[in-house]
Amino acid sequence: MSSMETSLREGDPVDQALPIRSLILFGLQHVLVMAASPITAVFLVAQTLGFDPALTASVISATFLICGLGSILQSFGPGGFGARLPFIMVPGGAPIAIFLAIATQTDIQTAVGAVLMTSVFYFVALPVFRRLLRYFPPIVVGTMLLLVAVNLVRIYGGTITGKPGSESFAAPVNVGLALATIALTVLFAWGFTGTMRRISVMLGLVAGTALAAMFGQIDMSNVADGPLIAMPQLFPFGMPKFDVIAALPLIVFSIISMAEATGQTIATAEIVGRRENAHGIVPRTIRGDAVASLLGGMLGTSLIITSGENVGIVRATNVKSRYVTAAAGVILIVIALLAPISRLATALPGPVIGGTAVIVFAIIGVIGIDLLRRTDLREHGAMFTLAAGLSMGMLPILVPGIYSQFPQWSQMIIGNGLAAGTITAVLVNALFQHVRPVAEPTPQENH
Repeated sequence: MSSMETSLREGDPVDQALPIRSLILFGLQHVLVMAASPITAVFLVAQTLGFDPALTASVISATFLICGLGSILQSFGPGGFGARLPFIMVPGGAPIAIFLAIATQTDIQTAVGAVLMTSVFYFVALPVFRRLLRYFPPIVVGTMLLLVAVNLVRIYGGTITGKPGSESFAAPVNVGLALATIALTVLFAWGFTGTMRRISVMLGLVAGTALAAMFGQIDMSNVADGPLIAMPQLFPFGMPKFDVIAALPLIVFSIISMAEATGQTIATAEIVGRRENAHGIVPRTIRGDAVASLLGGMLGTSLIITSGENVGIVRATNVKSRYVTAAAGVILIVIALLAPISRLATALPGPVIGGTAVIVFAIIGVIGIDLLRRTDLREHGAMFTLAAGLSMGMLPILVPGIYSQFPQWSQMIIGNGLAAGTITAVLVNALFQHVRPVAEPTPQENH
């Protein structure tokens, strides 16, 4: 009997089927927390490339649709495609930036072609990557999750402050709404029990939105305007163009994406109590990412990948069932097809979404700290692995532009804090543990 069959027979918490009401409620919480990612990604692309409103609406619909289908795929994992873990899929921040860079340097059709080639590259590279999984012990994964948390907090902090240099940058009302949302989320988690405590993140977001409405910070004027049904278009920008050189930055990033998926899979499998070997699940996660990205590219999106956001939600709520994220996937599909709901999602205030995102992402950092706690950081190799990983990872995050004078191709790696820190942690750990293991001094030698 396979390990998966044994796991299902014994009844992992992740396989628990919840009542429909709970599935909808907990699934909606996942959707509300992740909604900022597809909305922000599409608006960023649309504004940069000058999409008209109809094309923007089509791409938003496509993005929600693929996120929903991908979440269902990862939750159920048919045929080895998907992790069978509570995962939500979103457009990644770094892939969007690379997608835009390719589109502005060439054209949008070439950027779409890069997404399709990168999706295929996942399958080509996976057999090689599987052999490297032993180089991702808890010290490396913990370092990576810490960097994920810091990087995401920095990115979504921008939804709180607004654009630097604008009149409304760091407006006290916006910062106040974000802080109030964080405080309300914590108060709900402290004051409630049972189901209400488990949806404290969603309650914080709803309460923050109500507070924003009281201060006149929500614009609902466009929700009722436009069509009722939104249908994504196949290749909305025309037929893709395939340019391997132009696609290289996105292909290189896919390797980092595989490493990130490794960390998220290991962390989530442990949180939900999946007894199957977590490293054995990683290839299924990556295959799910590849399929979702391939479908997304056909509908005009960038890479669609497993989200670190929902790792924090699973830990915060202790709701471990993968049927919850499958329900979230269904809700995302409904949002994709019903245009007014999509428009309502875009009306959620940025500072409130930012405040919710910040506390959820900080929980991802806590998960990383929990993994690091199991490693003896007094041990020479572990200490330098963490220190070197954080050094290379934090520099581009905390000092933007530090590598701006370096060649463009190198900035894609060392200028990405998550990529630089993860690669550094893998290499330093391998140096100490695999190339030439360093023996720890005995107590007599210490004296």
